[in-house]
Amino acid sequence: MKIRSITYFCNPGWPLDDEVLSRAGGFAEAARPAFEAADYEVQTARLAAVPFPALLSQPGDQGLVDLAQALEAAARQQGYDYVSLGPALPEALYSYAAIPAALAATEMAFFAGLMTMPHGGVSLPAVRACGEVIKQASTILPDGFANLRFAALANVPPGSPFFPAAYHDQGEPAFALALQAADLAVDAFSRATSLAQARSGLVQAMDLHAGSLETVARRLENRLGARFAGIDYSLAPFPQEELSLGTALESLGLPALGLHGSLAAAAFLAEAMDRASFHRAGFSGLMLPVLEDSILARRAEEGLLSIKDMLLYSAVCGTGLDTIPLPGDTTADELAGLLLDVASLALRLDKPLTARLMPIPGAEAGDHTDFDFPYFANSRVMALESRPLRGLLYGDEMINLRPRPGGNR
Repeated sequence: MKIRSITYFCNPGWPLDDEVLSRAGGFAEAARPAFEAADYEVQTARLAAVPFPALLSQPGDQGLVDLAQALEAAARQQGYDYVSLGPALPEALYSYAAIPAALAATEMAFFAGLMTMPHGGVSLPAVRACGEVIKQASTILPDGFANLRFAALANVPPGSPFFPAAYHDQGEPAFALALQAADLAVDAFSRATSLAQARSGLVQAMDLHAGSLETVARRLENRLGARFAGIDYSLAPFPQEELSLGTALESLGLPALGLHGSLAAAAFLAEAMDRASFHRAGFSGLMLPVLEDSILARRAEEGLLSIKDMLLYSAVCGTGLDTIPLPGDTTADELAGLLLDVASLALRLDKPLTARLMPIPGAEAGDHTDFDFPYFANSRVMALESRPLRGLLYGDEMINLRPRPGGNR
């Protein structure tokens, strides 16, 4: 198990507040060695800001470009690998259109777009705006890779340490941990002789590591004054079979992920995670990113795992649709239909979901992907069964969806 990210949350101001960033740098300097001394590899340190519309007094592409470039450079000087400027907001529709230019002008800056309102409505204009961002961002690089740094968010509150979903509220600085811990499920499930033993083995492993991590985190909190916001224990995978959530799920007895029985296996794993005791942050649920997991990528390549399957599993899992390779000619309006499904599912089940979709220029469904990125396993471009919405679902209304009574977060 590794720490994918130590994420520090703050309001950097604009113009940037040197004192806030200096404090952030002091935290990064102390936090990484503190966790490494406890025998945890720290892959990255990341800085998450308040939503960028709250920092910019004037709308426009250049304003966000200037902010993103300045924060990226300042954060790098303070020891951070990546920055998140938070989501565009439905109440500031102009903010979505500014994101593609900022993605093109930066290398380590992440962005998002909210599709839902705090009171529980789905914003149809925001859904379409997120589709436009994804479509425009897909052409920034020949392989569509810029969309790795953008996600459409539904019912996602501040405080998740996983990018691109990370953003801060207006409170005092805080920090949270995002873990790469799929190996805990692989180890527990592969050694078990019963489902009960599989569950208890995973819970025990999660509890053990959470205790060690929280001890270090509380010391940092007391020493540096940044609030410890918790652990996002979403068991993020890495593209090796022994670090794959697909491996863990199939070790329960699935012939292959994507066949019937997969939903039950995903529900079992997600429910086992719910039994662990730790200070929760972010999603803390089952994460199934297709291109970041070697078995998921293989099953998608074999045609066993579809986008509809991934959406179905989101009903019992944690993060929604992540790193989904799509045909390059997918339109923004076709993306909007899928995004609307994600947002509606999130509200009805009262859970946070995201969509990180990656149309690849020139690619068609079934084509092989060719990413050169250590966190990706190559697969095939997945077919999107979508056509542009029309009529009432293409309007400018807010769809008010109350959570299902007793809904599962």
